[in-house]
Amino acid sequence: MKITIVGSGYVGLVTGACFSEVGIDVQCVDVDQVKIDNLKKGIIPIYEPGLEKMITRNMEKGRLQFTTNLSDALQGSDVVFISVGTPPDEDGSADLKYVLQVARDCGKHMNDYTLVVTKSTVPVGTSSKVRAAIAEELAKRQVNLPFDVASNPEFLKEGAAIDDFLKPDRIVVGTESSRAKELLTNLYKPFTLNGHPIIFMDIVSAEMTKYAANAMLATKISFINDIANLCEIVGADINNVRKGIGSDARIGNKFIYPGIGYGGSCFPKDVQALIRTAKENNYDLQVLKAVEAVNQKQKSVLFNKILNYYNGDLKGKTIAIWGLSFKPQTDDMREAPSLAIITQLLKAGAQVKAYDPVAISEAQHYFGNTISYYTDQYEALIDADCLAVLTEWPEFKIPNFNIISKLLNTTAIFDGRNIYDAREMKKNGFEYFCIGVQTTAPVLEPQFDVAALN
Repeated sequence: MKITIVGSGYVGLVTGACFSEVGIDVQCVDVDQVKIDNLKKGIIPIYEPGLEKMITRNMEKGRLQFTTNLSDALQGSDVVFISVGTPPDEDGSADLKYVLQVARDCGKHMNDYTLVVTKSTVPVGTSSKVRAAIAEELAKRQVNLPFDVASNPEFLKEGAAIDDFLKPDRIVVGTESSRAKELLTNLYKPFTLNGHPIIFMDIVSAEMTKYAANAMLATKISFINDIANLCEIVGADINNVRKGIGSDARIGNKFIYPGIGYGGSCFPKDVQALIRTAKENNYDLQVLKAVEAVNQKQKSVLFNKILNYYNGDLKGKTIAIWGLSFKPQTDDMREAPSLAIITQLLKAGAQVKAYDPVAISEAQHYFGNTISYYTDQYEALIDADCLAVLTEWPEFKIPNFNIISKLLNTTAIFDGRNIYDAREMKKNGFEYFCIGVQTTAPVLEPQFDVAALN
């Protein structure tokens, strides 16, 4: 079997590499010549554990190729996956121009039956637009080629994407024909041998499933953060509360860890897009509006703790930051809480010294030379007034506290991910502030419009 994947970003590269890993011939297409040239040399544009080796291995075996020529790639392909970006417009809706351009290009160059599958995260109803774009181009050519469209949303976690693809919880496929269903059943057979299910449904439902899944996970995060803030006020410990509710099988213990808000390329964009879809259909998604509002406010909580500690005056203070990416095992900083927190610190007159295992280059795109960057986590602490932990990278979980206490000007640590034990920190002589546990610092409202800072 041969397939073509259009778009060599995060989803496209992981999808292409994993399909080629099980013996499928894969052509990855992208309009960016520099990116394609680098990929041919084994240089990948993203950080994802295990991906570089997998790409190199399958390129050497001839199962994975990269090109800018969609016309050539389509020849002999059974399935074409659209895996291009759908960035949010100013109104929160997903921009489909790249998806529809790929659909038009398929209509221009296909010369046999083709199954065109949307893997990009797209609003409900996009499949009909994809079908129309292909049909329009075929009509211009005055050819009558059969084709199908389908939806196959991705459920990949950054930092664990390869395992997610090779050992999926489920594979969701929206189809309209038995031919398309048979093709995708055969394509995914290697991934279902161990009982991982393919869930077939209509295309509209598949498109909605992706948004609903991310919206539910975002809802759990905002819920636990809201409860954490209340815990601080009434004197409860969110770490105990989380364990108490997480043991209920109906709730579960995943995505109920308090922190400084969700970020990344999926949750913020997908929640906003789903709210927009509802509005376009004259429906008000009140719960998701609250989810988004809580998340935006949560990105100020740690900043306010720091501001309160210094009695509202951060001018001349130096803050050491551990962690810049929105989560561990990725260099992705899109909508990361660190962006809002660092921006607020700079606006308040503080200096920032930042360390992250892989996201320094990304951070430089956002902050340039307005902050200082370090390649060693302890070096970033030298002459800093306090430490703020913004990402729960494994190397931060059991650091050398003796070194930390010697390097910092004070003993204040602000833990935005609750990775340390408050009692142990107190025993070691630190002033420790985390999320959802009452401290001596009062809660203040945000001093800046966080939404305007992003």
